[in-house]
Amino acid sequence: MNLNDVHRGIKKHKKLKRVGRGPGSGHGKTSGRGHKGQGQLAGWTTHPAFEGGQFPVARRIPKRGFHNKFALTVRAINVGQLNEEFENGDEVTLDSLRATGVAKGRFDILKILGDGELKKRLKISAHRFSQSALEKIKQSGGEAVVLPAKAPVVKNERRKKSAGRAS
Repeated sequence: MNLNDVHRGIKKHKKLKRVGRGPGSGHGKTSGRGHKGQGQLAGWTTHPAFEGGQFPVARRIPKRGFHNKFALTVRAINVGQLNEEFENGDEVTLDSLRATGVAKGRFDILKILGDGELKKRLKISAHRFSQSALEKIKQSGGEAVVLPAKAPVVKNERRKKSAGRAS
């Protein structure tokens, strides 16, 4: 490939395809819509999932289970990973985990799991701990600090407060 061929055919201001301007244009008569059929009429558009009348994929695939859109996203980190990333006596927090690249992306809750060995004394702050993780942290002489999770929304709490003020 030659360097001067890279942008060949690419125009900054591409001309519109003018349909219905006679046979000389190459897009005359039926204007690229073909003969007959439902797509020939002006203003007609198909639904994005329409498959020409065949039974659609969205209806062919079985639906199973339940997806809770309100569920919290839990990031799980093993004790073995913390042993590799942190030094003896370090404090493991959400910020330090993000800085080292152990906890990437968005999550609501951090859970420490007990897979691997922990040979260092670490003060670990997380929302949840598995039973095996707690045992390994205590065996190594470390400390587990449980962070508060998101507070649940109490139904009708606002109404009760405003009713209390009125009386």
